[in-house]
Amino acid sequence: MKLQPVLNDNKQIEDFLGTVKFDSAGLVPAVVQDAANNEVLMVAWMNQESLKRSLESGQTWFFSRSRQSLWLKGETSGSYQLIREVRLDCDGDTLLVKVEQVGVACHLGTRSCFSRVVGNPAGTVDPARIITDLYTLIRERRENLPEGSYTTTLFQRGRGRIAQKVGEEAVEVVVAAMQDNHPELVEETADLIYHLLVLLVECGVTPEEIRAKLAERRR
Repeated sequence: MKLQPVLNDNKQIEDFLGTVKFDSAGLVPAVVQDAANNEVLMVAWMNQESLKRSLESGQTWFFSRSRQSLWLKGETSGSYQLIREVRLDCDGDTLLVKVEQVGVACHLGTRSCFSRVVGNPAGTVDPARIITDLYTLIRERRENLPEGSYTTTLFQRGRGRIAQKVGEEAVEVVVAAMQDNHPELVEETADLIYHLLVLLVECGVTPEEIRAKLAERRR
């Protein structure tokens, strides 16, 4: 996770702040988007000072209307947002902040504040998000180690055991494929991906890094 300022020059920062149209309360809405997959994570408010701090630090700072104070995203939860790009819309009154999300964005524990889909049955899973969501859940298990969780057991047994499970599941995938057993192949592939994600969490490798490497292979 690389932290770097959006703008290094004070004059550039002041010039940019001068182009932003803050409302009568001195605020501007900031739409926060995942830089890797463009998922909208949250919407919050910034005033001139929080925007200035965001540009200088490379982390998202917001203004709380209820508390009337600045707040650093992740200061209490550990779910920081590392800024990768800031854009201003054509009217100058809305910000788009593209970030690398550390942990979850929503205070309810979900990856995005926009996790409820209108018209979909409860519990519907977004196929495009399943890997990232599962990775996030596994990472939370790693941090909290809840009792009774199989994932917790894996982490407690250590990297060697996790790696061994990945190897075992890989063999099961090969066996199912060679036997032309479609249901087993699906089941064992899911097991392999799950255990592989556990290993990636244990080793500190993110899905974004894997996606970036896969993107290189399309060239």
